Amino acid sequence: MADLDPELASKLQFDVPHAARIWNYWMGGKDNFQADRAAGAAVAEVYPEIVVMARQSRRFLIRAVRYLAAEAGVRQFLDVGTGLPTMQNTHAVAQEIAPDSRIVYVDNDPMVLMHARALLASTSAEGLTTYVHADYHEPEKILERAGEALDFSKPVAVMFMGVLGYEPDLDAVRSIVGRMMAPAASGSHLVLWDGTDTSPAVVDGADKLVESGGLPYILRSPDQLADCFADLTMIEPGLVPITRWRPDDPDAEHIDAYGAVARKS
Repeated sequence: MADLDPELASKLQFDVPHAARIWNYWMGGKDNFQADRAAGAAVAEVYPEIVVMARQSRRFLIRAVRYLAAEAGVRQFLDVGTGLPTMQNTHAVAQEIAPDSRIVYVDNDPMVLMHARALLASTSAEGLTTYVHADYHEPEKILERAGEALDFSKPVAVMFMGVLGYEPDLDAVRSIVGRMMAPAASGSHLVLWDGTDTSPAVVDGADKLVESGGLPYILRSPDQLADCFADLTMIEPGLVPITRWRPDDPDAEHIDAYGAVARKS
């Protein structure tokens, strides 16, 4: 675990379930504590597919970033709400294809910041990887700071990977996404996935998370998620379960999470 200044370290609560650490636990990571594992296990007991969802979400990220870097020619990535690093993070995938790619990670979590130094040290020599400590409710702040590393007159991929359910108001979600995309140049892309209310079991799992002390997470319908892509052109196959978005394993099971990649004209 990377060193952190005392002020940020004092904000960490190891005895309270923490969203990024619970997700890390489901993904098989080691950056979690007993409270996180207890909450994660309680959710998995009623919705075992959450572990599959966590791991498939990373595979969706890998496929989406590979498409953007290899086929769409994108060289700039703004990953908002990045969470704890695990395997094949955005910069590693993009810079393997295009070493000059520039990546800005955004998170408001002090524990994520603890890992930022090690994460930034692994960037390619030709590219750039940096971190903005901010909340996605502050799009203008994010854009201002990200603009120190990214050129918004050129295409950028804005990524919201399973994080927007922490905002309960759908209008606020649309506003956040719209404000983040507004200054992006033509040829920019939005990458977004989130959990969906498409089965009783996943809804029960969300309830169990709250009962276990975790933060509430709002599950939305695929149609509601589609609203976030207004005025953008969906890349085939459109908004689909993330295991069905250009799958490398056509037999992967259906899960209650939908995602898409869309282009700004």
